[in-house]
Amino acid sequence: MNPITPTQQRELVCSTALFTDLYQLTMMQGYWLEGMHTQPATFDLYYRKQPFQGGFAVWAGLEPALDYLESLRFSAQDLEYLASLNLFRADFLEALRDWNFGGTVTAFREGRIVFPHVPLLSVTAPLWEAQLVETALLNSLNFQTLVATKAARCVIAAQGSPYGGQVVEFGARRAQGPNGALSASRASFVGGATGTSNVEAGLRYGLPLSGTHAHAWVQSFGSELEAFRAYARTYPDDAVLLLDTVDTLQSGLVNAITVAHELREQGHELRGVRLDSGDLAYLSRRVRAGLDEAGFPDVKIVASNDLDEQVIASVIAEGGRIDVYGIGTQLATAGGNGGGALGGVYKLAALNGQPKMKLTGDPIKSNVPGDKRVWRGRDADGLLAYDVLTLGEAPQTGERVSDPTNPLRASRLPELTWEDAREVVMRGGQRTFPADNLTTIQARALAELGQLQEGSLRLLNPHGYKVSLTQDVAELRDHTSEEIRADKVGV
Repeated sequence: MNPITPTQQRELVCSTALFTDLYQLTMMQGYWLEGMHTQPATFDLYYRKQPFQGGFAVWAGLEPALDYLESLRFSAQDLEYLASLNLFRADFLEALRDWNFGGTVTAFREGRIVFPHVPLLSVTAPLWEAQLVETALLNSLNFQTLVATKAARCVIAAQGSPYGGQVVEFGARRAQGPNGALSASRASFVGGATGTSNVEAGLRYGLPLSGTHAHAWVQSFGSELEAFRAYARTYPDDAVLLLDTVDTLQSGLVNAITVAHELREQGHELRGVRLDSGDLAYLSRRVRAGLDEAGFPDVKIVASNDLDEQVIASVIAEGGRIDVYGIGTQLATAGGNGGGALGGVYKLAALNGQPKMKLTGDPIKSNVPGDKRVWRGRDADGLLAYDVLTLGEAPQTGERVSDPTNPLRASRLPELTWEDAREVVMRGGQRTFPADNLTTIQARALAELGQLQEGSLRLLNPHGYKVSLTQDVAELRDHTSEEIRADKVGV
């Protein structure tokens, strides 16, 4: 069956133009009353700190965000509700009746590998339009980028085994509500997961489904062997048996091997067994040895039980023999060290042709003003080496660049091959290209992960990827900062 339609998929992002924070709407009205609402504005969306103390992030959530922008309208019901709040003038609400998003969006294509302080997406539109969409864009892009990054880290850990290893998302029951579960399933696939247990996600996105049975299945029969036989009768070519309801090695493994022989006699093969508790490294070695000795080397071992990339790496380091890692809580909630939230922000960079900058006591929270381009440099081996922000053309070999968080940290650019890293993905409120399917997006992510320097892939203490500003961007930032300070002190 084909995935559901793009219109149905939009329900995952939001159902109305009211999926926003109240202050976006009050600012819209203020801009309108001040006659500022049509001034052209550019907002940059970026994040400041790598999640999970890692070396990269996987950009995810763009396609749902573009769906949202294309369909963004105020319905009669929306306007009726806003009127009931007694905050908005009738003539302002009337102005919203035929309102739609008509801006331009420049962004990295979904699935690309991204880094802090780089504008991942820029919206250029009349001020009130660009202002309204902040909340929904951050909601879609922050969470899905975080989960896709977590999935990629788990995949990297699983592939550290000499026997290989796949990651499947099992997290619906621990996710932040239905939409959080669906977003997590989608983003996990972008990051490299091979499937999901979430059936609705399978329908919406065409994702491969994966699942076994619960302990309750075994408990519902007179014995574990009877339960295994019943499951194998029902799914003779797709049976994965859960081994740890009674005793993993003394009961579960023994009974699974018995059923595997019975299936083979009937012309079928046991597909797999699952471990859901205990010492996964030790148990998986023993189970693998038992299956191999019994003549079933192709039966896969699936593991679950609160896994993440650190647990996977530990299991592999101890000689574990797991083929498929079913990751639930830590993937669907993007938990773990440095997880929880990406912290992406959406900041005004230009208004009416003038650079705009947030100046604050915390320098890391100051944005880089102006309309910028992002150039990505590759070394002679085709590996990612630098992201550089400019006001125009590509940077040059030997050009002086500086760190966006520390102007004193400057360097000269080596000889690299440069590409314009972002594309105009929406113009006039309409996509400029057909929507990418998830298989294409996942392939893009996996390919670009393969182009990272090896040190950037480390789970602990990774190599820091270089992001820099050319001198004209740095000078614009300094000049804008000086103007703001001068205005503040009245000189």
